[in-house]
Amino acid sequence: MILNVSPQSCVRSVLFCLLLTLAGSTAKAQATQQNSGLDRQLQRLDIGVVASAIINKDSNGTVVINTVPTAVNLHPGDTVGPLVTIRYTVSPYVGFEFNYAYARYTQTFTPFGATPVGGVQQNASEYSFGYVVHPKRQFHGVNPFIGVGAGTTAFRPTPGGGEGLQSQARATYYYNVGGDYMLNKHFGARAEFRETFFKAPDFETNYLTIQKQTTEFQPGFGFFYRF
Repeated sequence: MILNVSPQSCVRSVLFCLLLTLAGSTAKAQATQQNSGLDRQLQRLDIGVVASAIINKDSNGTVVINTVPTAVNLHPGDTVGPLVTIRYTVSPYVGFEFNYAYARYTQTFTPFGATPVGGVQQNASEYSFGYVVHPKRQFHGVNPFIGVGAGTTAFRPTPGGGEGLQSQARATYYYNVGGDYMLNKHFGARAEFRETFFKAPDFETNYLTIQKQTTEFQPGFGFFYRF
C-alpha cells in the first residue's frame, strides 16, 4: 500500500515537532534559571544563635519626689540571654541583618529599690536591623565582620515581680564586631561582641525618670547555619 502524503503535510509536521521541542527546552531552561536564582538567594542567607552575656551599666539621675529633688541610682542586673540573627550577605561589603535578643533581669532603683518592695523584674526583648560588612581577608580561617544598626527594646515588667508597672519601649542603637569560622559546608561557629545604647527605662513612672542614656555589653558565642 502506498501512502499519498503531500510535501506541505510533511513540512507542517516537522514544524510542529520543532515547536514542541523548542517549547519544552524553553520551559526547562526557565525552570533551571528560576532554581538557580533561588539557590543564589538562599546561599546569601544564614541564621545564627548566640548565647550572650548581658552586662549592664549603672545610671544615676535626679528626680523630684514630693517637691524634693532626690538622687536616684539605677542598677540593672547581669544575666545571659539568646541572640538570634538572620543575615543576608550580598557581597563582602554589602550585607543586612535582623536581630532578636532576649534577657530577663531586675532593674533596681535606689531609693525605690531600698524599700521592702525591691526592684522591677522584667523581660527585655530587642528587635533591630543592621548593616554588616565582611572584610575579604581571613585570619586563620576566621572571617571577621563589623555591623551597626538600630531598632527598639521592649521592657516588660513580669506579672509576679514587676511591681505592677507598665511596659515601655526604648529606641536602641548598636554596633557589633566578631568572626565566623566554617565547620563544614553549612555549619559554622560565631564569636562576637555587641554594645547597645538606649535611654534607661522608667516604666512611665515619674519618680523613676532619670533621663539618662545607658549601655549594655554583650560578649557572646554560638553557631550559625548557612544555606
